[in-house]
Amino acid sequence: MKMQTTAKLRHLRMSPRKIRLLVDLVRGMNAQDAITQLSHSQKIAARPLRKLIASAIANALHNHNMKEETLVIKQAMVDSGSILYRWQPRAFGRAAPIRKRTSHITLVLEGDAAEAKAKKEETLAEKADGSTAETKIEKKAEPKKRTRTTKKKAITS
Repeated sequence: MKMQTTAKLRHLRMSPRKIRLLVDLVRGMNAQDAITQLSHSQKIAARPLRKLIASAIANALHNHNMKEETLVIKQAMVDSGSILYRWQPRAFGRAAPIRKRTSHITLVLEGDAAEAKAKKEETLAEKADGSTAETKIEKKAEPKKRTRTTKKKAITS
């Protein structure tokens, strides 16, 4: 059964244009092959992208119990984030803008789910449809009645 998992990296202080060069390289690759490819790359953007792919693999294994060898980078998007504006002094008292760009990277991995997890979910669904709901209703005790037990103080004068 095909499943998907997502990992996001937001507000990375690097231009989206630089990151897209590497994302276009690894899109559609096997996840382990992409990590190998990025580890040999000379680009600065390779390190955060490699860490993001490793995080997506960990999400797939832990959250969805997917098989690591079947994971493929199905979708990879790089969007621009907020821009930090700075100013550079120029001639004749002028100021030139400097735009420090940020990026948002979204990565979607697709792969096969392990059979043990699928069977476990089926048995849980069968139990939920069966007698477990009825037994919970029967076991529920009647609510206790609250009574006030306050003592009145005698007024002495």
